[in-house]
Amino acid sequence: MVCESWKAKLDTYLDGQLPEEEMRAFDAHVRSCPSCAADALSRVQMKRAIQVSGKRFAPRAEFRRRIQQKVAAKPQRSFRLLWVLATAAVAILVAGALTSSYVGSRSSRDHVFSEIADLHVATLASSSPLDVVSTDRHTVKPWFQGKIPFAFDLPELQNSGFTLLGGRMTYLDQTPGAHLIYELRKHRISVFVFPEGALPGLGSAANKELSFSMETWSQGGVRYFVIGDANAGDIDSLARLFKGGG
Repeated sequence: MVCESWKAKLDTYLDGQLPEEEMRAFDAHVRSCPSCAADALSRVQMKRAIQVSGKRFAPRAEFRRRIQQKVAAKPQRSFRLLWVLATAAVAILVAGALTSSYVGSRSSRDHVFSEIADLHVATLASSSPLDVVSTDRHTVKPWFQGKIPFAFDLPELQNSGFTLLGGRMTYLDQTPGAHLIYELRKHRISVFVFPEGALPGLGSAANKELSFSMETWSQGGVRYFVIGDANAGDIDSLARLFKGGG
């Protein structure tokens, strides 16, 4: 079949591991091929289900304490040696706490970025990516009223090169948000909007570790993500339009 060569690389594509030119070619193919689009959507949904299942069970603090008690060293008779060991243990605990805090924060941030990328890919692969189809921001923005527990503004696009295609409801870790889709020179760019309180500690930055260009920031109590296969300059241009207000 014609699509067999594409489907053989589908998992690599969804993981963002293909070279940039192949990623762009794959994006174009998925948008024009219903079979590959459906397959991509199915695999993204399976990936997200596995991620959720993998976090369902975690050891409790009481279990950890019991294990620590079993493997703890016997008390030393020498007070001096005990003092040295206690001092070393405190130093290790402090260093471990700092490292754990940093790793935990980074892991949480990477998880959010990965989920945003999955939502972007899944939407583009969907046969019906939009709930409200309109190039008019005054039609798209009111559509979200009553569907999400916050408000946001859409920018004026005149002479910007960007075209609003429409929007849809979306969810990130069970938090409802808005997903807007823009087009620039045949590139589809997603703008996600969520309440800031549900996604704390992300800061304002451009992410360079994904296969897509992405920028995120907080403004007016909401968190914005702009992501797509357009170059970083185009992503930044759309982000600046949002930062400038409606």
